[in-house]
Amino acid sequence: MRLLVTLLLFLVPVLGVWTFWTAEENGWWMPETVTTYGPDIDYLFYLILWMVAFFFILTEGLLVWFVFKYSKKDDTKGVYSHGNHKLELLWTVVPGILLLVIAFSQMETWADIKYRGNLPKTPPIAHVWASQFDWRVQYPGADGEFGTWDDVESPHLFVVPSDEDVVFILHSRDVLHSFFVPAFRLKQDAVPGMAIPVWFNVDKAIDEEGAEDKEAIRLYDLICTELCGWGHYKMAGRVEVRSREKFDEWMAEQEANVMSNGKEDQS
Repeated sequence: MRLLVTLLLFLVPVLGVWTFWTAEENGWWMPETVTTYGPDIDYLFYLILWMVAFFFILTEGLLVWFVFKYSKKDDTKGVYSHGNHKLELLWTVVPGILLLVIAFSQMETWADIKYRGNLPKTPPIAHVWASQFDWRVQYPGADGEFGTWDDVESPHLFVVPSDEDVVFILHSRDVLHSFFVPAFRLKQDAVPGMAIPVWFNVDKAIDEEGAEDKEAIRLYDLICTELCGWGHYKMAGRVEVRSREKFDEWMAEQEANVMSNGKEDQS
């Protein structure tokens, strides 16, 4: 029984390491990033992941060893201790140093992505509205102004040009939501009452075979990652990335649809 319990505990780190090691080939990993700052996010992700993996293996290994060693019946009298100051100092200092490493490693990336002063100096391409349980994208019409009669609205589909900085304003109509595009490594909470500027630049488009194709029209998953109510599970959308030429064609088509009211061909 003692050996069986030890083997079962040993399976925990073994399965954990195996899952991590084979995740990419089994399709359990993140999609390939396609934005300019995606590699920086991945670097931070892997930095933290390897730290956690090391201490996971270490602590689980010690746990298995202690269960095996000390579960054997022993009639010797136990020794009581109030602690070890050197060990307490060690497991306080080491995590503190690691947290400082993470903090200083992420400062430049965080500033580039999140600080308003570092936003690209381009006007917003759209306003994205989150609500229970959908996404609505509002583009300016032919007059170039938001909030006028000729605005273009796209439900669940956010169409953007590739190879240029895209700035948009994120809103929530009701509760907390979170705008997350895994392939962009972009996640931003949508907070009621706040207009939050967000940006990205898709610098490559990947075709179905995984090759780079600048002219490809690609779709990327847009999901809400903030529990926002009973329909949270179905709050999904798409981000469609096109070349600038194809994006302009799409916008012209949408503007014509607004002008025609769906009844006349305005081309």
